[in-house]
Amino acid sequence: MERNRLILLVEDNQDDELLTLRAFKKSAILNTVMVVRDGAEALDYLFNASAFSVNEPHRLPEVVLLDLKLPKVDGLEVLRRIRATERTKLLPVVVLTSSKEERDVVESYRLGANSYIRKPVDYNQFVNAANHLGLYWLALNVPPNREAQ
Repeated sequence: MERNRLILLVEDNQDDELLTLRAFKKSAILNTVMVVRDGAEALDYLFNASAFSVNEPHRLPEVVLLDLKLPKVDGLEVLRRIRATERTKLLPVVVLTSSKEERDVVESYRLGANSYIRKPVDYNQFVNAANHLGLYWLALNVPPNREAQ
């Protein structure tokens, strides 16, 4: 898989963050993973605000892996803002959460999530899920040309 394709991981649980990074490594997903730990940080990163502000906008990630239960700004609100902004509205967003609430599934898709994945509890299942995730979103999926948007 191409290494230069950036993944944005929005995850407040340090154990889940480490598990995700280990699973990617074990699955040979060697892409750069930018980790932010709450919804406000995710929005700052995506919209070049606060600590992530630079003279020129940085590149958008290839895919956002978004937890729902986040401090400061919850994942559904992050998703809502991503879809409401021209720069990010076509950005692939995969909800990666432990939530088993049907309303979270429905609301995620209603707000424009591209996929909803429940985090497997078993490590080997998690590695398998990470492998599939990486293969699909980083190797098989054809995103729209961002310059053409």
